[in-house]
Amino acid sequence: MSCACFDRCAVNENSLGSIVHLMRPITGVVQHYDWGTTDAIPEFLGATPDGQPWAEYWLGTHHRGPTTFEDGVALETVTGELPYLLKLLSAGSPLSLQTHPNTEQAARGFAAGYFADPHPKPELLVATTQFIALCGIRPIDDSVALLREVGLDDVAEQLISGGPQSVIANLYFGRLDAQTIVNACARSTRPESALVSRLDAMYPGEPSVAVTLLLNLVTLEPGEALRLEAGNLHAYVSGTGIELMASSDNVVRGGLTTKPVDVELLLSTLDATPLARPVLPAGESFELGGAGVRLCRLNAGSDAVADIHSIALRDDGVAFYTAPGESIDSTVGCWVVVGATGANI
Repeated sequence: MSCACFDRCAVNENSLGSIVHLMRPITGVVQHYDWGTTDAIPEFLGATPDGQPWAEYWLGTHHRGPTTFEDGVALETVTGELPYLLKLLSAGSPLSLQTHPNTEQAARGFAAGYFADPHPKPELLVATTQFIALCGIRPIDDSVALLREVGLDDVAEQLISGGPQSVIANLYFGRLDAQTIVNACARSTRPESALVSRLDAMYPGEPSVAVTLLLNLVTLEPGEALRLEAGNLHAYVSGTGIELMASSDNVVRGGLTTKPVDVELLLSTLDATPLARPVLPAGESFELGGAGVRLCRLNAGSDAVADIHSIALRDDGVAFYTAPGESIDSTVGCWVVVGATGANI
């Protein structure tokens, strides 16, 4: 899929003087995961829906989906390996329940052979449509109130006495009956309970379905964001958004998927600290924690200069690359990746 060219470009010579860096269109890679929607991403990119799920559109140098220039040359030949990956994501059904390791866990796990690389994987998602997600452990008092409302007083007492880490482990290892929670949710009209019932229909008998009742169920409006730090237990449910993440493959799945899960590893990487306010209010700049980059909203006609190898996705579906020190194309509004500090945005 080629991108339409825009009407101006900036030139910058690299330190060797042998490669000219152009601010020019780039082509990403579509990922057809079965949870994707069939129309949101192709319509945004100006492509014709083909009936397949278009789950993600990747922009970066990741080996599973390397971005290219219009002439087919890999972006990595100009930028080297980028530390980030920019995605357009559209979920029609829930993604897996998962978490990601922190820096120390990733390094240790890579050395031991059970992580794909030695890097953490912080994530940031900005909603472009209404977006529903499970994100982080709900504050204990709120979960206790919810559990009692749906008739799960015993589970509420276990949460008070043992904390969320203990309850989650007990659900996974059968020391706490997950089906009792599912049955109670079937009698409730709460949105959290309705989601449990929906997930149970998709993954009957999975303890991870009951685990989701302990997580924040959030609805983002366009422009609002989620920042997913290491250890955050989460699952996207539905909606479309722009996602920025570290370029890492380290995902630990705990259910809601046909892919392999590793409960022991999930529990060892889980940060069970309750998260009171997972949703970031709408804004024009969101930092990706610990990754040295941020995602910024650049409105049409604004002036900006890239301070790193920068990728942007414009509102008209065109993606483009800007070399460090060059002006970022702002003829059309876009979301653009720049350095965490220093960029003139």
